[in-house]
Amino acid sequence: MSEHTELALSLFPDFTGDDRLRIADALNLVDELGMATPADALPPRPKGIDVAAILTSVHIDLETILAAVLSDSRLTGLLSDTELRRRFGDVVADLVKDVHWLNNVSIYSPDMANEPNQTETLRRMLLAMTHDVRAVLIKLAYRIQRLRNLFREQTEIRHFISRESLDIYAPLANRLGISQFKWELEDLAFRYLEPEQYRAITESLASKREEREACIEAFLAMLRQTLDREGIAAKIYGRPKHIYSIWHKMRRKQLAVDDLYDLLAVRVIVDTLPSCYTVLGVAHSHWRHIPKEFDDYIANPKENGYQSLHTVVLDEAGNRIEIQIRTQAMHEFAELGVAAHWRYKEGSKFNAATEKNIASLRQLLEDKDNGNLLENFHTELFSDRVFVLTPAGKLIDLIRSATPLDFAYAIHTEVGHGCRGAKINGQIKPLTYKLQSGEQVEIITVKNGNPNHNWLNPNLGYLKTPRAISKVKSWFKHQQQVANIASGKQVLEKESKRLGIKAIDIDELIKHFKTPDAEHLYEALGRGDINNRQLAGALKIPELEPIPIKLASTQSATQAAVIVEDIDNVVTTLAQCCSPVKGDEIVGYISHKRGITVHRSDCENIRHLTPEQQLHVIKADWSGHHKIHHNVPILIHAYNAPNLLGDVSQILTASKAHISNASLKTHDDLSAILQMSIQIENTAQLSSILARISHLPNIVEVKRKV
Repeated sequence: MSEHTELALSLFPDFTGDDRLRIADALNLVDELGMATPADALPPRPKGIDVAAILTSVHIDLETILAAVLSDSRLTGLLSDTELRRRFGDVVADLVKDVHWLNNVSIYSPDMANEPNQTETLRRMLLAMTHDVRAVLIKLAYRIQRLRNLFREQTEIRHFISRESLDIYAPLANRLGISQFKWELEDLAFRYLEPEQYRAITESLASKREEREACIEAFLAMLRQTLDREGIAAKIYGRPKHIYSIWHKMRRKQLAVDDLYDLLAVRVIVDTLPSCYTVLGVAHSHWRHIPKEFDDYIANPKENGYQSLHTVVLDEAGNRIEIQIRTQAMHEFAELGVAAHWRYKEGSKFNAATEKNIASLRQLLEDKDNGNLLENFHTELFSDRVFVLTPAGKLIDLIRSATPLDFAYAIHTEVGHGCRGAKINGQIKPLTYKLQSGEQVEIITVKNGNPNHNWLNPNLGYLKTPRAISKVKSWFKHQQQVANIASGKQVLEKESKRLGIKAIDIDELIKHFKTPDAEHLYEALGRGDINNRQLAGALKIPELEPIPIKLASTQSATQAAVIVEDIDNVVTTLAQCCSPVKGDEIVGYISHKRGITVHRSDCENIRHLTPEQQLHVIKADWSGHHKIHHNVPILIHAYNAPNLLGDVSQILTASKAHISNASLKTHDDLSAILQMSIQIENTAQLSSILARISHLPNIVEVKRKV
């Protein structure tokens, strides 16, 4: 066993038996492979040992200790992933892989300090891209080890590492609830960035250290004695303050170091909630308190759930001493649960999902055997976000399923308008491609580019983010009214032709979309306020052929699908004269022989009823619980389409539309005519299917055959 191994094992007294043997195996491997590097390049002690020792302070598990040792930079390129998995298992190998990924992230630049959103996005991306959050803990420990030895580096390197630590890693440690990591990262980085301020504070604290400690010890003794007399069981101890935290508060409150109350601070932990207020009463009755410094976070918890009583009292010498009073449960919630101290320090908003995952991580640090918590942390945190990069390295935070077009609008509105293509990691991808975290996106633009109406069609999947959709709609809204009206007429004409509608009832559309007149209807269509799906749902397709089925089934299905006012359990059938389709406005006509026949409200037979026959008309509506399908013939004209039938069939399958029959005719010029009868539920489904088919390669025309 090497000298390093013997030394390292003495640092891990919590591990025994086989666990110690596995640690010894890892340490020996580091020594063995490290000897292959030049002797003068070896540090006096492998840094992986120091990193593992740092992690033991948060009671981390064996796999994390092994991964910390095996992530030593001396092993880079010397130990294969296969060998690592064979000797130490998949969990350790995956952790080492994640740590190496984190080590190779070089996105940060000091300019980010002036862009809080960028540093926050980078912190979020580091968590989202790491498969196992323990890799982040290892990275934090390596950063602490680096800062402890940073005095050996040149000034510029010291400043860069320290600035990055303050901007990225200290808030990340705080976010994960590892307060001791956060404090050390902050204090060490502050020492290199502001050496004079650091020295001034430490000297000021040192000069009055004995006086301050004596003051606190005397107050603690008196408080313990007072609570004992009252019969209150409590844990009482001083609360330390850190250099960077002191400087931060001095700057924020514009106070000198001697004017800060909480340099003298104590914490009281009791068993019950009433005891909190009893301790408060005892403190206020024995010492004079400062009313404006009293906060009751038990009755009025902070937005993150934090609960405690805070008060400031004056001892006999006039020293201001802050007292925090809470129950053990409140203390565990604040220190080990979901209090998320980082949230009100960094000013972020409450987020229940983040709270849950922070609680999981804090439990993980105390419970080495709970493997499910790790998986939950990664899968639930940021599950609705993707983090992508511009070519310049700027991070963009988008919702999951966002596309390159969404990315373009996130960069700038004009970039979105002019977008005509995108490169993802250097490769051309369609504008409907779903972005993945960590990808670099380059947008290809044209000058004076304009949005396309297809971008607003939800069936085509160009846009997912509300912001981008709003930008496109705004562009169409600001176009000239005449152009919008002309465009709207074309949209209506094209859609009606495709759906096989010969006569459009403009008055019905005006009524349906609640527009003042036809011009406003056309304008709304032209600028995209009414999209293709909405238009198709409003258009009435005549002459739909119901699927032939047995009478009993027809009655059952129709009866279940139609609600007739004030009449239950009555047989209903669909009228053959107007063939109502779900989505049409309908009425019922009572007949003695056939029960109730369902007609469209605008059916010619209904319109020409005699006054006596009109007494047989009752209100009816579609129930929405059962679906009625209708056969619709469609015609597709395409060029050079050997896979035409297969491609169309895939779209119909995805749209849950069945094929009744199909015939394909090909010609010498490689063109093809495909005629099909498909089963659909309503006009909106038909419009969606026709739109998707029209975007297949080499499609000339697709429409409903009339």
